Amino acid sequence: MMSSDFEVTASAGSLRPASHVGVEFPHRWTDDGVVVEAAFTGAHLLHLSIACCVLNDIYREAEPLSVVVAGVRVSARGDFDRETWRSTGVEYEVEIISDSNAGDVAELLRVVDDVAEIPRALRAEATVSRV
Repeated sequence: MMSSDFEVTASAGSLRPASHVGVEFPHRWTDDGVVVEAAFTGAHLLHLSIACCVLNDIYREAEPLSVVVAGVRVSARGDFDRETWRSTGVEYEVEIISDSNAGDVAELLRVVDDVAEIPRALRAEATVSRV
């Protein structure tokens, strides 16, 4: 696990913290929404986009795979070269509470890692331009 000053967490369902220092957002697949815990810097928000995308896609992809998701927590972390601010990489970690068997949950995580849009865009080294 890489060390970082830029760690963020997004959580929902039974893994949503009861008391928190964060921001709550409505979410179409969870009654109580998502709690986001992150500092408000560009670096944190980049990592947060990954965590939120993965969390959202876990709920989206669980349904067709018949995996019942009671709770999700996704943490993303990484660092940057302090001279260029180029990312040195991002890691994300997922915790899922589910009554589904471990093999089905593992397949869900494999599918999400393949389809999650933000991680895919960053892996492809997206171009960003000011217009």
